[in-house]
Amino acid sequence: MLNILAVSGYRSLRNLVVPLGRLNLVTGANGSGKSNVYRALRLLADTAQGGVVASLSREGGLDSTLWAGPEAFSRGMKRGELPIQGGPRREPVSLRLGFAGEEYGYAIDLGLPQPSRSAFGGDPEIKRECIWNGPKLRPAALLVDRHNSVVRVRGEDGEWDTVSEHLPSYDSMLAQLADPQRAPEVLMLREQIRSWRFYDHFRTDADAPARQPQIGTRTPVLGHDGRDLAAALQTIREIGDGAALDEAIGDAFPGTELAINIAEGRFAVELQQHGLLRPLSATEFSDGTLRYLLWIAALLTPRPPRLMVLNEPETSLHPDLLPALARLIGVASKRTQVWVVSHASRLIAALEQNPECQSLVLEKQLGETGVVGLHEMDAPSWHWPQR
Repeated sequence: MLNILAVSGYRSLRNLVVPLGRLNLVTGANGSGKSNVYRALRLLADTAQGGVVASLSREGGLDSTLWAGPEAFSRGMKRGELPIQGGPRREPVSLRLGFAGEEYGYAIDLGLPQPSRSAFGGDPEIKRECIWNGPKLRPAALLVDRHNSVVRVRGEDGEWDTVSEHLPSYDSMLAQLADPQRAPEVLMLREQIRSWRFYDHFRTDADAPARQPQIGTRTPVLGHDGRDLAAALQTIREIGDGAALDEAIGDAFPGTELAINIAEGRFAVELQQHGLLRPLSATEFSDGTLRYLLWIAALLTPRPPRLMVLNEPETSLHPDLLPALARLIGVASKRTQVWVVSHASRLIAALEQNPECQSLVLEKQLGETGVVGLHEMDAPSWHWPQR
């Protein structure tokens, strides 16, 4: 489980360090930085896929994603006594992402490229990358250390062993190193991060794949577009928690029973509602009903990831369904760490009733995102690796 998330220099996240629990709820007013926190998590996930630089380019490049304010605010600036202005930089320009977990901590530092004649001279470079043991980065806890293109691994005798001297500046070591003998920590952390799942958009329009019969195969993990909904629900019933599935249906739609129609290998979702003489097919579902079924399939997965991130799961749902969704999220959080980004007051209130819920209310002051009530002295201890 992740215990700390740290982001520095990314959009409105000048220097954000937040504690995490098993169930994390991120809320705040429009423009407070919820989407930036979500995107930062996506960037961290992209490091293990070798796509962090490409993801930054899709956001407009490093220059567009860097914190646009001064390197630091003076007391006079914060009090409104002095104008907001920059000064001589004390630290190099950087975008830094990291986390600390129960087993390992990880940090990556991306910066401006060296002057080059290459046509790709605008690509950011990975300047430093570290993996350590325990909650805090300390020299004695450092296990894998990357400086620019050189990667070193600490051996069993405590001595450093160079495992790569020519790592591309645009690729994370998580994507490039896969030696279970010399660098097992890299392999383990990479697989953990690759297991993270992000759900931020399910199609529910008339032509949505989830409404159409699909060839059914065992599906322990719902696809991001939800096209394998029927197969995922049937998989939960056969090898997952079928009782929890039926309970979730009954909680949201009392008196309704779920059925999977199977014809010539194609699976289709049906709902038998009390009082109707025939079941309703997926083409007849409302957008909210279909979306809720998709959330059931995602959250009750028989193969829970290390982390599941839900971005505005309340979209298209009637407010009356939000307490049931909160209970469903609570069930999922017992098997995996869950991160929810939401601005729906009814869902927020229901989730906050869960004793495991870690509520992070974001606010923005002078363009910088912070957590309400979390002062600098109260934030978790965090140290960035120096270049």
